[in-house]
Amino acid sequence: MTIKAVLFDCDGVLVDSEPATFAALQIELAAHGLHLGMDEMERLFIGGTMEKLRQTANTLGAGLPPEWVGAFYEKLYAHLRQGTPTMPGIAALLDRLDAAGVVYAVGSNGHRRKMEATLGQHPALWARLKDRLFSGQELGCPKPDPGLYLHAAAFLGQPPEACVVVEDSATGARSALAAGMRCFGLVPPGASAHARETLTEVGAELIADLGEIPARIGLA
Repeated sequence: MTIKAVLFDCDGVLVDSEPATFAALQIELAAHGLHLGMDEMERLFIGGTMEKLRQTANTLGAGLPPEWVGAFYEKLYAHLRQGTPTMPGIAALLDRLDAAGVVYAVGSNGHRRKMEATLGQHPALWARLKDRLFSGQELGCPKPDPGLYLHAAAFLGQPPEACVVVEDSATGARSALAAGMRCFGLVPPGASAHARETLTEVGAELIADLGEIPARIGLA
C-alpha cells in the first residue's frame, strides 16, 4: 500500500535531546551511587519510560524512590530548555511530506511537557506538530506497546499498513512493527554499534539520514 502517513518518535528523531538527557542522567545516578558509562546507559535505558528506568537502576543498587521520577523530570526539562537542537533535515522532510499530501504525527514515550521543552524551542517546527503529539505514558500504552502508534494512525485517519514509523530505538521499532507498520531505524553517523545492531535485529529498515525517507516511500 502507498504510504500516506509518517509517524515520528521525538527524542533522537526530531530533536537531538538524548546526549543531554543521558549526561543529566549519568550525574543523577552517580549521586545515588550508581556509576554507569554512556554506552551502558544506552543499552539499559534507551527507548523506555523513566519509571522503567528507575526500576532497572534500582535492581543495580541505585535505591531511587518513586518520587524520584517527577523530581528528575523537572531537572531534565530545565536542562533541555537551555538548548536542544533539531535533528538535521527535519524541516526539509516535513516540507516534502506536506507537498506530497503525506500526513504526520509524533508518538513518544516522553510526556507532552518534555516535547514542549524540546520542540517548543523551534517555533516553526512546534507550529506544525503541537496538535499531533501523543505520549505513550499519558495514553497508558508506552512503547513497546503498539497502542501508541495505532492511536496516532487513527488520529490521522490512516490504517496501519499506510503508515511508516521513524524510530531510533529497538523498543520503539518493536512498537511500530507490532502495530503492523513499516519502520525506519534512524542510525546517523556517530550512532553506537548497539543502536545499529538492535534496530537490525528487530527488523527495522536502517537509514542514516532523514533525507532518505522521501525516496524510501516513493516520493522522489
